[in-house]
Amino acid sequence: MANGNDSKKFKGDRSPCSPSRVLHLRKIPNDVTETEVISLGLPFGKVTNLLMLKGKSQAFLEMASEEAAVTMVNYYTPVTPHLRSQPVYIQYSNHRELKTDNLPNQARAQAALQAVNAVQSGSLALTAAPGNEGGVLPGQSPVLRIIVENLFYPVTLEVLYQIFSKFGTVLRIITFTKNNQFQALLQYAEPLNAHYAKMALDGQNIYNACCTLRIDFSKLTSLNVKYNNDKSRDFTRLDLPSGDGQPSIDPTMAAAFGAPGIISSPYAGAAGFAPAIGFPQATGLSVPAVPGALGPLTITTSAVTGRMAIPGVPGVPGNSVLLVSNLNSDAITPHGLFILFGVYGDVQRVKIMFNKKENALVQMADANQAQLAMNHLSGQRLYGKVLRATLSKHQSVQLPREGQEDQGLTKDFSNSPLHRFKKPGSKNFQNIYPPSATLHLSNIPPSVMVDDLKNLFTDAGCTVKAFKFFQKDRKMALIQLGSVEEAIQALIELHNHDLGENHHLRVSFSKSTI
Repeated sequence: MANGNDSKKFKGDRSPCSPSRVLHLRKIPNDVTETEVISLGLPFGKVTNLLMLKGKSQAFLEMASEEAAVTMVNYYTPVTPHLRSQPVYIQYSNHRELKTDNLPNQARAQAALQAVNAVQSGSLALTAAPGNEGGVLPGQSPVLRIIVENLFYPVTLEVLYQIFSKFGTVLRIITFTKNNQFQALLQYAEPLNAHYAKMALDGQNIYNACCTLRIDFSKLTSLNVKYNNDKSRDFTRLDLPSGDGQPSIDPTMAAAFGAPGIISSPYAGAAGFAPAIGFPQATGLSVPAVPGALGPLTITTSAVTGRMAIPGVPGVPGNSVLLVSNLNSDAITPHGLFILFGVYGDVQRVKIMFNKKENALVQMADANQAQLAMNHLSGQRLYGKVLRATLSKHQSVQLPREGQEDQGLTKDFSNSPLHRFKKPGSKNFQNIYPPSATLHLSNIPPSVMVDDLKNLFTDAGCTVKAFKFFQKDRKMALIQLGSVEEAIQALIELHNHDLGENHHLRVSFSKSTI
């Protein structure tokens, strides 16, 4: 049985870092509910057991698999989770599993687990679980109300989208100013996503020491968006007008952003915000290698400098075309760029410049995808060179005219069967991660063995560090290569590789490690 060792007396015989599917949580607040503790684990997989030791401010959480536990610890190590605004510390437990059958006071934990699992499997309407105040999802709405306090930087609709879409599919966002506070309403596809986002983000800062998020469930269950512009957006309807009757942005922006003078010249050209107060860290903000890390919520420089893709805002084009530079012109092809950028959106056209082959234009399906690809790929190494991606001044990639010499450098991929995001609500939307040395492989036929796959990657010039089939589903596996650069090149070369039996290998970046 768990004896709840205090952190100070943590048994030294087995280092706390050897993975176990049981996790030991310390410093949990006294008034926390079982459901809140369980929800820390939910985004990473099924939670199979829970033991609360309230007198010691500790809990033990058992995940269905060690992989889920490892992913959870890796995620929360650089960014401490908070429950009721208090930091909570997570480490692997000495226990391999939790045996709680004969313990008193386990009824509430079991009720909470059953309720949450029923919601996850979709078999239950979101009703209150017995003995659990407020039910599984307090508020039970997929709509969040967000207030941003300490608004030293303008927070754009794009920035909110970038942060909140890490927790699920965002359908609609409306931003407005009320009581001199910048607020937003944000609707997810599912109430569960809203629940995770609130648990993870409430009380976090978007930028260092400012722009604090305060999040509640809205009484509304759905949002009605009339215009797609910088104040409101319906991501399910790209056909909405921008509502040009009102100016896109109030020139002073004083109304939305508190006292005037905090930000001088709000839109000094496309390069955006020149803060009157020194924010040295703004130049260095970048998305860390942890998927969705919030620590303060790190946003790429482009978001801070205001080069966000917002349709209908002057100087901030809603552009879906990227200029990709510093490529290795001996190794890169239009198809290679199509496969790599296709991890973050549906690539329509690619043009490698005829006179300057280290530069290329990549046209994505929309501005959000272009932003995503730029955030994740700019600064990555590819074929020995550090790739750079920025928004292009071109609105589209022109195909060569009949008879115009092109050497096959411009390709139209708009009808490609390899697009990952054609189906609305496709699982691929939830599995977008930064480039990593570990690749997720799927669509593996039963006849293909471990060595076949290892050899495939070795023959492509990679070093295979580790390999593992998924226990539940042998069609999927993780493979860890020597470096992120190797993994990027392997993905380009082997995604859609024919494995026989009418199976083509699917390759994507993984958030897990082996």
